[in-house]
Amino acid sequence: MPEVLDLKELGLERGGHILIKRALEGIAVGESLEISGSDSMLSMHLEVWARAQGHGFRAPTTLVRGGAQVGRWRGAQRSGHADLAADGGVVDNPAATWGLAARGAQIEAGGPEFHFPLSDKNVVWADEAAKLYAQAAAAQWDPESAIDWQADITHPEEVEDAVVQVMTYLIENETAALIVPTQFLAKLHPHFREVMQVLAIQAADEARHIEVFTRRALLKRKELGLSTVGGQASLKTLIDEPDFALAAFMLSVLGEGSFLSLLWFLNEHAPDPVTSQVAKLAAQDEARHVAFGLAHLRRHLSLEPELKGRLTMAVKQRHQSLSHTSGLNEEVFDALVVLAAGAFTHEAIAEGFSKVTLLKKQMDEGRQSRLIKLGFTAEEADALSQLHTRNFM
Repeated sequence: MPEVLDLKELGLERGGHILIKRALEGIAVGESLEISGSDSMLSMHLEVWARAQGHGFRAPTTLVRGGAQVGRWRGAQRSGHADLAADGGVVDNPAATWGLAARGAQIEAGGPEFHFPLSDKNVVWADEAAKLYAQAAAAQWDPESAIDWQADITHPEEVEDAVVQVMTYLIENETAALIVPTQFLAKLHPHFREVMQVLAIQAADEARHIEVFTRRALLKRKELGLSTVGGQASLKTLIDEPDFALAAFMLSVLGEGSFLSLLWFLNEHAPDPVTSQVAKLAAQDEARHVAFGLAHLRRHLSLEPELKGRLTMAVKQRHQSLSHTSGLNEEVFDALVVLAAGAFTHEAIAEGFSKVTLLKKQMDEGRQSRLIKLGFTAEEADALSQLHTRNFM
């Protein structure tokens, strides 16, 4: 006797096919399913639906389960390891045919191939990626509510000029820091979704930094400050770097790491609450960016020790390509001195100059510390840090 399914008044055009598919899954290929129901179009709709789904049909309302749907998934692949709970399902080299499928999904055979150049786990992965993304998602802040834009700004106009120049410089550098991860984001195989999420939220961070630095610069001014050839040339080398590891090294470990020192310096020496707040919030974000760069490179270096030589060569080549430039914008350096000085007396300017000199020393020490964490010797770290661009980023 065939199986029987009563649809009652439910027609196929109102979801009856869902119950039919469920019933067919309970019988073997070649077995029959008798459909009953009060819908006047049931027989005609059943015949059309059965033909489209690859099932047999006997009038007036009998279906014979076909093997088309079974065969459709015969060549399917599972996108990742089977045990998602144990290891996340991450494989070393996901197939191009996995495309945009969620990791762990069953993928129908015959789909298109996607070209994702970054499809090697050893090149892109960081074991801490999921944790860093979760931290970043929890730490997102709203520029409108997180910053007291109405706070009093009472410092002299010349000090405000210094703030505007520094903010202009920060905007330029953060724009580069936004472009670099987004370039690689588009090349990353979606199988490595945690890394995609980290890069995406880094870009969101940088977009927010650009917003708040611009807003602070224009809080009491109608125009921004100066942008120099040297600064643009330095940042262009970051944007032009096609290698994921080398770009992460120069941007996150060296550049953004140095910027951390700069942002905390601004937080400490800001002449007004708004400048202090934007610097502090940006620094907290940048610390995560540096952490991901270090985590990714530590893992990569452990699997490919020869990468160390490529990192060294990248720093030397960048230094050589920028040897004709003047480095840090003089106006930016002077603006930092003014902010650290807090006044225009001889003694205050001398003290401000000393503080900026100390900042550069702290940047150097921070770079060396991060390089040593990656496995460079103290001597190698010192040499590479000295070659880092004078533009900080």
